[in-house]
Amino acid sequence: MDQIITLLATEIGEKQEYVENVVRLLDEGSTIPFIARYRKELHGAMDDGKLRTLEERLNYLRNLQKRREEVIASIDQQGKLTDELRTAIEKAATLSEVEDLYLPYRPKRRTRATMAREKGLDPLAELLLAQDVSDPTPEVIAEDFINADLGVNSVEEALAGASDIIAEGVSDSAEARKLLRERFLRCGKLHSEKAKDEDSVYRLYYDFSQPLNRIQGHQVLAVNRGEKEEFLKISVEVNDADVLPYLIRMFVIPGRPASAFVRSAVEDSWTRLLAPAMERELRTMLTDDASEGAIHNFALNLKPLLMQPPVKNKVTLGFDPGYRMGCKLAVVDGTGKVLDTAVIYPTQPHNKVVESKATLAKLITKYHIENIAIGNGTASRESEQLIAELIRDYPSVSYMVVSEAGASVYSASKLAAEEFPEYDVNLRSAVSIARRLQDPLAELVKIDPKAIGVGQYQHDMPQARLSETLEGVVEDCVNAVGADLNSASPALLGYISGLTKTTAKNIVAYRDENGAFASRRELLKVPKLGPKAYEQCAGFLRVIGGKNVLDGTAVHPESYSAAETLLSECGYQLKDISVGTIGDLKQRVDQIGKEMLAEKCGIGVPTLDDIVGELLKPGRDPRDELPPPILRGADIMEIKDLRQGMVLTGTVRNVIDFGAFVDIGVHRDGLVHISQICDKFIKHPSEVLSVGDVVKVMVIDVDPAKERINLSIKQAK
Repeated sequence: MDQIITLLATEIGEKQEYVENVVRLLDEGSTIPFIARYRKELHGAMDDGKLRTLEERLNYLRNLQKRREEVIASIDQQGKLTDELRTAIEKAATLSEVEDLYLPYRPKRRTRATMAREKGLDPLAELLLAQDVSDPTPEVIAEDFINADLGVNSVEEALAGASDIIAEGVSDSAEARKLLRERFLRCGKLHSEKAKDEDSVYRLYYDFSQPLNRIQGHQVLAVNRGEKEEFLKISVEVNDADVLPYLIRMFVIPGRPASAFVRSAVEDSWTRLLAPAMERELRTMLTDDASEGAIHNFALNLKPLLMQPPVKNKVTLGFDPGYRMGCKLAVVDGTGKVLDTAVIYPTQPHNKVVESKATLAKLITKYHIENIAIGNGTASRESEQLIAELIRDYPSVSYMVVSEAGASVYSASKLAAEEFPEYDVNLRSAVSIARRLQDPLAELVKIDPKAIGVGQYQHDMPQARLSETLEGVVEDCVNAVGADLNSASPALLGYISGLTKTTAKNIVAYRDENGAFASRRELLKVPKLGPKAYEQCAGFLRVIGGKNVLDGTAVHPESYSAAETLLSECGYQLKDISVGTIGDLKQRVDQIGKEMLAEKCGIGVPTLDDIVGELLKPGRDPRDELPPPILRGADIMEIKDLRQGMVLTGTVRNVIDFGAFVDIGVHRDGLVHISQICDKFIKHPSEVLSVGDVVKVMVIDVDPAKERINLSIKQAK
């Protein structure tokens, strides 16, 4: 364990003491959000990202150690464990190195080498591989191993069996495999070609070749999918001259009687065993690396999407566009409560535009609607045109086209049925669209993160790994914002530190039965929510207007006495927080001295800083500090209106390996290629862009027929 702590500290660049504290807290059942927020003194204020990296690496190293022990035990049981092999396994830094060392001792299916060993040819193979200078020729040595009873009837059969044994030994060599990986990565190429005479979206890869050390993750995932759909044939290619001489040098001693024989066995091992094995392994490695990159990119995109600023306290109309089945409408108040629903038919084949406008006008007037959220799915363009024309008569009304990604998944889910049993699937979708504008985080947590649509090839990823990563992002976002204990949905509460889906439902059930929570302490009365869960969740749950003003802040109950001491030392009382008369608290803290105050309060300086921030802005929402979303008025553009050189304002909707897609309000996101993002060199667009960023872009090319728009950020500047 000490070795793991030391290695972790070195890898993440933190003090060993901090790493040890985090590991202990994790082992005690603390969550990452709780550790990040309320145990800063113990880990030097690492952020949640670094803490999650530490946790993932800790799990990997523990699994590595467990596997080392299993392998050592297995080889020892076979009676083949040497001190040298034990040391090599214990020093192996990766799981692949451990598996390479274990390969010669792993139980195998019946092979040519296995059958040769059964014929007693192992000693012959060892003699020949030793290539002793004083030995006679291989043919002479092989004569002693002819044994008709064992099935060895000639010198040729004996030598063939010995060659098979040597070839398998070369293939099982950990040192040889390590060498070949390095050579493949340095000299190998991934090649793809078309598998059938048929056009497809994979036409770019019909004759594609890229060095393994330069290929991009999105290219790997694209050719993999093309192969799966049988449009492409894929191979990993390397010239024999770039590999074989190194392999021969490793096993062949020049100038010996058996040198030519061993060389032939090594060449056979390369052609028959190692080359196919390396191709499989390298493709798996490329896919794993590409998947990790795509998952990381998905996580990067998901966080800013979830943290989009809410449009609070506005009556909003959710507009779910459609053709044959009509457009579904849902009016929700400022808290997300459904006030009314309707269905209109302004699009084909019905074309009831006048009636539809009348229904919309009636709803706007009756409920004083201020914002309209339009889903970006089928019939979105016609729906936006309808709304833009309508609100010319209602200047106080604005609209925004929002992503429908996952809305249909949610509306057909068990969760939606429990929340809105009285509405059909389509109307639930309209409610979700409205709420996405009001509070994106609270609504999107109800949807499987994989269905939100801000990544690439998410269906091709290792689903368990993808879910684990994305749920970690959702958890961090939810806890960064916090939740109102008396209004949060079970879906939102389920992501709060220390809570499970069961305890989240129990909280809502307790609230429904007993009325609003008057204090955080009342959480301890909720079934199955014990002291440990309370410790983990309490600081992230807010009770607005409760008995204790601190219950409405992010100050943890364990620090209430510290907060009161802090206020007292600075000449304030708790009641001053509610009336907002502590504006100069920070100045007083600085005058007295943070270290002295922290000591009097019995806390560390990082916790003191957090408490001061919360007391100055009780229950603050970090999303309020971000630029607000772009709401549009009566003016509307279409792709045919775009001209080269136009400079427009848009919102980044997706950041991918080769660029970013930006919504400029024409129903088709434009692509900003990575080369058009900024003047300096960047390896990935995420270095400078995030989902939700509002950017100025210039139109550099537009193809209305193919609905392709190429944009530039750097030229717009």
